[in-house]
Amino acid sequence: MQRGLPMQPTVVLLREGTDTSQGNPQLLSNISACLAVAQTLSTTLGPRGMDKLIVNERGEAQITNDGATILKLLDIVHPAARTLVDIARAQDAEIGDGTTSVVLLAAQLLKEVRGYIEEGVSPHIIMKGFRQATKLAIDRIKELQVTVDKSDPEKFRSLLLKCASTSMSSKLIHSEKPFFSNMVVEAIESLDPDDLDESLIGVKKVPGGGLQDSLLVKGVAFKKTFTYAGAEQQPKYFKDPLILCLNVELELKAEKDNAEVRVEAVSDYQAIVDAEWEIIYRKLQAIEKTGAKVVLSKLPIGDLATQWFADRNIFCAGRVPAGDLRRVVQATGGSVQSTCSDITREHLGTCGVFEERQIGGERYNIFEGCPKAKTCTLILRGGAEQFIEEVDRSLHDALMVVKRAIKNGEVVAGGGAIEMELSAHIRKHALTIPGKQQLIIAAFAKALEIIPRQICDNAGLDSTDVLNKLRMKHATDGKWFGVDVDGPTGIRDNMEAFVWEPSLVKINAISSASEAACLILSVDETIRNPQSEGPNPGPKAPAGTTQRALRGRGRGMGRR
Repeated sequence: MQRGLPMQPTVVLLREGTDTSQGNPQLLSNISACLAVAQTLSTTLGPRGMDKLIVNERGEAQITNDGATILKLLDIVHPAARTLVDIARAQDAEIGDGTTSVVLLAAQLLKEVRGYIEEGVSPHIIMKGFRQATKLAIDRIKELQVTVDKSDPEKFRSLLLKCASTSMSSKLIHSEKPFFSNMVVEAIESLDPDDLDESLIGVKKVPGGGLQDSLLVKGVAFKKTFTYAGAEQQPKYFKDPLILCLNVELELKAEKDNAEVRVEAVSDYQAIVDAEWEIIYRKLQAIEKTGAKVVLSKLPIGDLATQWFADRNIFCAGRVPAGDLRRVVQATGGSVQSTCSDITREHLGTCGVFEERQIGGERYNIFEGCPKAKTCTLILRGGAEQFIEEVDRSLHDALMVVKRAIKNGEVVAGGGAIEMELSAHIRKHALTIPGKQQLIIAAFAKALEIIPRQICDNAGLDSTDVLNKLRMKHATDGKWFGVDVDGPTGIRDNMEAFVWEPSLVKINAISSASEAACLILSVDETIRNPQSEGPNPGPKAPAGTTQRALRGRGRGMGRR
């Protein structure tokens, strides 16, 4: 009798219901997810890019064409496609501009090598080719970039204006480019040139009015804070006032701690009340002695103090937001005091003019002519709230680009010119390499053409025709030729047309896109816990916990 073969025990490694998918189908599925994300963003690229209207679960609508903002609002759940969201956010945080380009490049790199993966080429060969091509591209940008002479301030300022207006050309505010470019450059120039901390540029949004009503305050402006009755009797305009910034509460408060004071006679109670009033009056007199005419505090200033200051022609504002108070201190000098005693002249700041001014439907406290002004405030106006939000995002991109241009000072031509030049350079280099690497590097070169191609498609030009003209120009030393969405030929020398971008934007975009593509190619298996698919993923509570908690709560309520 034939003995049966020993049965192999079934080894269960993963919890029941866990979904595993692996191999090439998994890789191709990840690539398709990334292409779907890029398809959503592709129409927003370039000066003729469209905007997206995104409505969240609360019914709030946002209109934007900033790549990082769109991806943040889309709430993408596919694990591989989330990589693209991360590179867009990194580009936004580090450089500020080029968020759409970086996602399109990464997706196009994957699309170009999809065929090779289907034919069984190892992802590691593709990754090696991509890294080699990225190094070639970055070296070529560094070789081509034009360094701007910072010794001539006029020339350098005009470069910054060109970079700012190139960044804005694809935004909603492109019709007001000269006005906003000037505002952005002035804002960055008002910062400390050593660290250029853009968080010191305050942005205030006031609905109503036109875009041209927006203004730059070379100092600090913040919305009038909550005030009590006496505030209207206070003066609203000072020249060269001393400014005191406090972190002190000037208000009579009910006891916070459940303190119990036993008193025998009414006079004892009166003594306690008098002591409280005495304390606050002592604080107010100490503030008056400093000679300060403007008193700002992070904490509330009550009705008693407000009226007391009004009687002595002193302006006060309580509950000033921490960020605004920090910028006031930076601009006017002095420091934030957490006590009212021992305040000397060096603790006080000063400014040329302080006034409370009506802007639209709001009142603003404005400090101008500050001696140490390493800060400024942009007050944005516009019709709809969503529109002002988008103006704010567009200006943030432009501010970051100008900041990078000041720090680095190297520029390249935009409008697809640098991508076409890199594509031609890498394709030529690919022909010198034997083996499969040649195909991969040529695929990288072809993927770079997505930027000019998409700019053409979005502007309604014939992309095949324009790209053929550009390839011919770049083959015959027309290295700065890019797409022209306005002209009859569709191409022009973008360096002469002043379509300039900091080279750092391009270096960062290409290296981030290549890294993201390599990361997605290196994943061949996804293991998904069924619990993570639920509405509120998280560790399960031990069995019976809920019941016990409910029973305990029921007993407690009964006793009460």
